[in-house]
Parts: sequence; structure tokens; C-alpha cells
Amino acid sequence: MEKFPLRKGTNIPANQPTTYQTVYNKKFTNKSPRVTYVNSDDDMIDINTSGMGDNRGSRLTDDDEVTGGVAFSGSHEHGDIPGIGQYDDFHTIDWQRDIARDRMRHRYIIKKKQDSIWNLIEGAHDAWSGWLCVLLVGLCTGVIAGVIDIGASWMTDLKFGICPQAFWLNQEQCCWSMNETSFDVGNCSQWLTWAEVLGQSKFGAGSYIISYLFYIIWALLFAALSASLVRMFAPYACGSGIPEIKTILSGFIIRGYLGKWTLIIKSVGLILSVSSGLSLGKEGPMVHIACAIGNILSYLFPKYGRNEAKKREILSAAAAAGVSVAFGAPIGGVLFSLEEVSYYFPLKTLWRSFFCALIAAFILRSINPFGNEHSVLFFVEYNKPWMFFELIPFITLGIIGGVIATIFIKANLYWCRYRKFSKLGQYPVTEVLVVTVITAIIAYPNPYTRMNTSQLIYLLFSQCGISNSDNLCDYNRNYTDVNSAIDIAAAGDGVYKAIWLLILALILKLIMTVFTFGIKVPCGLFIPSLCLGAIVGRIFGIAVEQLAYNYPKTFLFTGECSTGDDCITPGLYAMVGAAAVLGGVTRMTVSLVVIMFELTGGVRYIVPLMAAAMASKWVGDALGRQGIYDAHIALNGYPFLDSKDEFAHTSLAADVMQPKRNESLSVITQDSMTMDDVEQLLKETEHNGYPVVVSMESQYLVGFVLRRDLNLAIANAKRLVDGICGQSLVVFTSGNPPQTLGPPPLNLKKILDMAPITITDQTPMETVVDMFRKLGLRQTLVTHNGRLLGVITKKDVLRHVKQMDNEDPSSVLFN
Repeated sequence: MEKFPLRKGTNIPANQPTTYQTVYNKKFTNKSPRVTYVNSDDDMIDINTSGMGDNRGSRLTDDDEVTGGVAFSGSHEHGDIPGIGQYDDFHTIDWQRDIARDRMRHRYIIKKKQDSIWNLIEGAHDAWSGWLCVLLVGLCTGVIAGVIDIGASWMTDLKFGICPQAFWLNQEQCCWSMNETSFDVGNCSQWLTWAEVLGQSKFGAGSYIISYLFYIIWALLFAALSASLVRMFAPYACGSGIPEIKTILSGFIIRGYLGKWTLIIKSVGLILSVSSGLSLGKEGPMVHIACAIGNILSYLFPKYGRNEAKKREILSAAAAAGVSVAFGAPIGGVLFSLEEVSYYFPLKTLWRSFFCALIAAFILRSINPFGNEHSVLFFVEYNKPWMFFELIPFITLGIIGGVIATIFIKANLYWCRYRKFSKLGQYPVTEVLVVTVITAIIAYPNPYTRMNTSQLIYLLFSQCGISNSDNLCDYNRNYTDVNSAIDIAAAGDGVYKAIWLLILALILKLIMTVFTFGIKVPCGLFIPSLCLGAIVGRIFGIAVEQLAYNYPKTFLFTGECSTGDDCITPGLYAMVGAAAVLGGVTRMTVSLVVIMFELTGGVRYIVPLMAAAMASKWVGDALGRQGIYDAHIALNGYPFLDSKDEFAHTSLAADVMQPKRNESLSVITQDSMTMDDVEQLLKETEHNGYPVVVSMESQYLVGFVLRRDLNLAIANAKRLVDGICGQSLVVFTSGNPPQTLGPPPLNLKKILDMAPITITDQTPMETVVDMFRKLGLRQTLVTHNGRLLGVITKKDVLRHVKQMDNEDPSSVLFN
């Protein structure tokens, strides 16, 4: 998120979606109040309000509730100290504290409802602001997805030619608009290839070379533009974004990852990188784009914008909308958010995700970017029921899918690790250009790799009929009657030629996707995975079909296939294969099956899809522990505690806590340290928080105070409270401290967490890991007989898990 600091004395427009915090010095009321302006990036700017006629802040009255340093007065949050309750970059959030703050705020609003009509309206607004926020997220996501789809389809066709009458139309629309009855790639007179534009004939060696060159030049131009935009304006816009979204939803702060620049560059870069013909998809990045929209819009509602735990509810709903628009699969989107990306998913979030995905899909359907009556990507209309014996080939496809996925994950991880630790990582744009050139040179000669990946998947999914002119449908059939059933027939030469080209396409796509996933342009993984699986499935389907034709009397094929009708549908095998590879790569099960049948409209084939997805997951889990997203989380060192993993070791809390038994622990006493002592402690140590104890001798626990809050509170006191100096005592007790002759004491009880989560030193680590996962803790304090022994932070837990799994514990990225 970009910083736009305000100068002191700036007038703030009344309609700004921001929170004002008025800080009063309770002793010296003759000072003018200071309003702290908090912009959406959590930058604190102090503005002296003398002469502003300010009526936005109000003095805290006795019945105002104060919790964790946050006082709630009306619907605005007024902290005595600006910035309390916020987090620094690369820190993990405290779910318990944030949820407690929201409950306090909610209770306060309920209590005030009876006071006046205005408070009643405020209460109503608070109740429906969540629904309003997800409505806006759904609207914006649908519109942006429509723009991306239209832009990508036009620019993809630009590599092949142009429509001179209306250059803004893609090939399909160009041919439709000229009243030609059928859209056939070869016969459209309105669409000119680049060779024809330059005056060559449509066919021949010269025109082939010109088209080849234009294809490479356009691909290079799009890829270079995409990589340069990402590098210059938003480095976070590269890649798929799903590993980072998973980490953010688990409670980690990555500032700027969901900011406005990332949103703009990711959207534009995605159109460019998809159009460049690289082996990537736009589905993963759509989730990132939707979450960025969710993050930006949450700042319109302080309830979500100012509370990181509540904001995660909006982001979960946004992730569902992202998948909904990427595939036209709203229910699949909700299940994807639940199964794959979300960490904390209460029932309320499920309903909101459902609503958000519905709105986004509805908007996309209204825009109609695919120009057909279906909002799904690859609509198929098979009318054959599948037969029982086909479960065997379907499960076999699942196994093959799991194997291909494992090969892909291991190869891609090896390459990404090499990129990260070698000089290659210093030349991101060059790498993109090299990958693009190689992809374009190899892809053009093969018609199946030359075409858009989505078109190829649609072709592989579709059923052979009279209108299909592709080699894949070159069977020895006579279509005498349009309405009669299609007979099963021997494959012609065209089918065998197509199979060889498809095998080449499979090898090329697999290798190129390994090198493409992870380069510095926006790139997703769903479409390439579906494509790999669809190629394998179609070849497999043709093989089964030819077996049924050649051996109709075998016990497997008797009954259905002995009548001469076409009983095997190769397109269905392509669909099942696609699900198998995608399931193996991402390890999704439930959401994958729902996405697949929403994507194709093939509700009848749920059981084959389930069988393949399950087989693929089992094979993938047997051959390698992690799906691609979890593997990339581990590679980048994000602090993610996966709730699906088991902790199988027998260590105790005492083995993991810091400091170890013979080292000293950094603590603050409740009423015997001066401000100099506390500042000295902050200088000498790097900890994010300090336990507060009764005294150094007794070490009995009083509470826990965060480093950020201490720094803010001390800086605030120095600025506003007269008489505070280095010799002032810092006290965390509620009673009046003993009167001394020295300077006035500084009471910081309001920033003290009086109820930190504590465990004993004999608590098994299994329980501790579960507490960190299920309660979303930042740290827990370890005691023995009530005395403080040490602290366990989330980083300590992650390091311990890595050590126990014989991995490098220093790879965890964390402050």
C-alpha cells in the first residue's frame, strides 16, 4: 500500500472513510485536543485541532468501556493512545484480542441503542455493514473479471490477425458480426491474418513465416510489458497469489500485498501474460484480485478496516467470489474458500461468501464476456450415461493424474529453489522474455499448443458430431441422418495424427508450466493443470473407445456397446483426467468436484469425478506430502501452521520455550521500573512483547504488554503529559502508587493484557500446537507453580515443528 503522508494542519474532508481518535490529556484540559488521522494504510498523523471547531471527538465519560487500550465511544473508536491495536508489517495478528475488541464494540453499540434514534440507526448500520461490504466486493469483482476476460480474448487473437472493419473485436465476434452463418477458423473472410494484412496470400510458406514472426513478436511484447509493470509498480503482483492469501488469512500481515497498486497491476498484467501465450491461467490471480478488492473496500467500514481478525471474514468471502468469476462456479468458489484458503471460517462467513459469490457470478453473467448463453467456461452436452465398468479407467486416470501432478510439483519446486538461491533471481524480466520466446517458438508449429489453452480444453472436452472438423473427430463414419445415434467407428488417420500431436503438446505443456509457474508475471495454475489432464484423458478415452470397437464381444463391453452405438465418450475421459491432474496438484477434493461439474454443466458425471479426484489425492499424498500451494508456502518461509497437519512428537512446552532454563527472561515489573529502565530494555531486546511480573524476585505473573503498544504509549506520554521524564516510575497497577518526591509516575494499565493465555511447563507440545492453530495465538506464557518461566511464540512453534521434521528451522520468515 502506498504511503501518502499528510502535513500537520491538514483539513480532513468530513466524508473521508477514516477513523478519528481524539487524544486528551486528562490533567491539562487547557491544551487543545489532538486528532489523530488514520488513513487506510494505518499511518498515524497527528493534527493539532486548535481552531478547527472540532466536534468529532468527545471526552471519555465514566460509563465508556475501555478494553486493551481501546475505548469505545459511539461508533468511532477512540484510543487514549493512537495506534494501539494495530500491527507492524510481517507480524502475526492476535485473533483472541481482536475478536474480544470487536465484542466490546458490539456490546457498546447494543447498550447505546435505546438512547436515541441516531444510535438505533448506527446499530442497524453496524449490523448490515458486513452484507453491504460483501455486496460491493461481489459487484467490483464481477466487473473487473469481465474486463479481464474480454481484454485477454481480444489480445490473444491479436497474435494471429486483426479485424479491419472493427479492430476491437476478437476473431469469433468479427466473424459473427459479418452475418456469416457458421464460425469456422479457416473460412472467415472478415478476419485477416498478419500475412494478409501485409499483402501475402492466406496460405503458403511466405505467409506461414510472417505469421510465425508476428506470433513471437506479439508474445514478447505482451510478456515484456507485463513483467516490466510488475517490476516497476507492484512487485507483489507476480505469481498466483494463493499461497500468500492462505498465509494472510491465517493471520499474518503482509502490508501492500492487497493494496491498490497490486490490484491495478495484477489486473493489467494478467491480461498481458495470458495473451502472451505462456503456459499459465488466470484463475489463481483472480482470487488475489478479489481479495485485494475486499481489503480496499473493507476500509469503508471501520468495523472491518480497523480490526484485522474481522477483515479476514471479508477476505474469505472475496476469495469465494474470485473462484466464482474465474470459473463461473459460485458454489465451487464457496467450497474452495472453505477447503483450501480460509483458516477461520465461522457460519456467518459461509453465508456471506455464498452471497458474495452469487453477486459476482451474476454481474459476470450480465457482462457475458464469453459471448455465449452459458456463464460457464467449457459447457458440454453429453447425453450418454457412463457405464459401471468405466469406473476402472476413471480410477486409473486418477492415479495417472496423481503421478503427473507429483512430477510437476517436485520439478517446479526444484526450479523455484534454484531461482531463489542463484543469480537467475536477479534477472526477472530477462527470465520472463527467455521463457516467452522458447514457448512461442515451440508452440506455434503444433496447432494444439498454438491455440489458446482454454480453447484446447474445450476442444478436448467436446463430443464428436457432424459439425466438428478437427482431426480428433476423423472417424470412418457416414453421417446419413442428423438425428440418428452416432455409431461407434474405427479411428481414421486424422485421429492417430492428432494423438501424436497431443502427446507432443502434453510433454511441451508439462515442461513449460514447470518453468513458467513462479516467474515474475501474474500466473495461475488451474488452466495448465486442467489442460495436461484433459490431453491424457482424451488419449485414454480414444484408446478405450477403440478397444470397445474392436472387441465388442468382450465381457466388459457386452450390453451397451454390442448394439453398435457409440457407447464411450472420449470427451468425458478428458473431463475426468482434467479433474485428476488439478486435484493432484492442489490436493482439493470436494471443491474440485463441484467446480468441475459447474464448469462443464455435467452434473450426471459427479461419481466419475469423485473417484478420479480421490484416487489422485491418495496417489499425490503417497508420493509427496504437500500440494503446490503448501509447498510454495514452505519454500517462501511464510509462518503458516496448517490445521490439516498432525503433530506427532512427544516434546513438552519446557523444551520449546524461550529463554531456556539457565538464561534470564526479559520482564517488566508492575511498579518498580523507571521509564529509562523500560526504554533501555526496549533498546537491548528485540521481543514483540514483555510479560509483566509482580517483582524480579517473585516472578509472579500480572499480565503481558506488547512492544508496539509500549513504544506508542511512552512516546504519547512524553508528548502530552507534563513532568514525565526518564526517572518517572512506569506502573501497571490500578491503585494509586505510593507518593514519592520524584516526577509523576506513568500509569500504563490500559495497555496491559490482564488475561494472557498461559500454560505450564509440562504441557505437551501437541496441546500447545493445537492452541496456536485453533485459537490463533501470537504467544503463550509458560509458568511453573504460578511463577513465570518463559514465553512460546508462534515462531518458536514453527521452528520446533521444522526441527522435528528435520527441516531448516531458520527458513521461517517472521518478525
